[in-house]
Amino acid sequence: MDDLGAYQVAQANLNLAMEFARKFANLDTFKVAILLPDEAEKNIAVENSGGTDKPYPGITISSLRSSDPDDKRIFKPEQLFLNLIGGGSGGLVKPLPNTKMYIIIVASAQELPDVEELNIADPDAIIVFYNLKLDILRGDLGAPAFPAKDFHDRFLSRVKPVYYLRTRQYSRNTPNPPFMVNFQGCLFRSYPGEFQTLLDTGDGRAYRRVSGSKIRPPLGSFKEELTQNLQLEGVIKDEGKFLGFLRTGYKTTTWWEEERVEADDGWRS
Repeated sequence: MDDLGAYQVAQANLNLAMEFARKFANLDTFKVAILLPDEAEKNIAVENSGGTDKPYPGITISSLRSSDPDDKRIFKPEQLFLNLIGGGSGGLVKPLPNTKMYIIIVASAQELPDVEELNIADPDAIIVFYNLKLDILRGDLGAPAFPAKDFHDRFLSRVKPVYYLRTRQYSRNTPNPPFMVNFQGCLFRSYPGEFQTLLDTGDGRAYRRVSGSKIRPPLGSFKEELTQNLQLEGVIKDEGKFLGFLRTGYKTTTWWEEERVEADDGWRS
């Protein structure tokens, strides 16, 4: 299969988002806006979707940032500067009139503060983070030219996982044949259900539930749950606390999975 380009990924997400929006949209009572990061991406998406920004009744394709229609410049250096220093959009993020739900697609970590601005400007509207892979984007926080880590505490920690699926693959060496055990599983949640630790049964298409929790487990705990299940089945042996510690190390959580005083618990519940 040929590698997919960024525009193809964006178009696929837009198509999925439109189908999702159709389940809620109503021209008279419930308007939905699908937002891309900027007008350039929006224009490409609209062109590839039949040339209209209103593909279905009650659904609009738009962008997080909307520039002044009288500003005809292609390159806007002040916006580049604001992006680099995390200075916000400069007033370019504006809510759409009478919109009840915003669906955000293909936004990067650097563009997520615009979503916070939108939430401040339109606090009563529902904001859906659609296929944004927030776990990966959180890993960029605190790096140069990216939002600071307190952005997670202040805003991202409030985002509740409604449909969540994250697969992970692991390897474990053993002193006996086959000497190497490869295993994988996924952490799955369909709101309002539990976070489920699922073990791949071997073919990548079927999973078996290992455990469930109302609170999302850190990835280190997720791996340990899979490991303990394999130990119960005799696939791998319990090596004791000392060797187990040498395998896992002291720190088994990422910084945003830790208990942070200023953070909300919405992301894990």
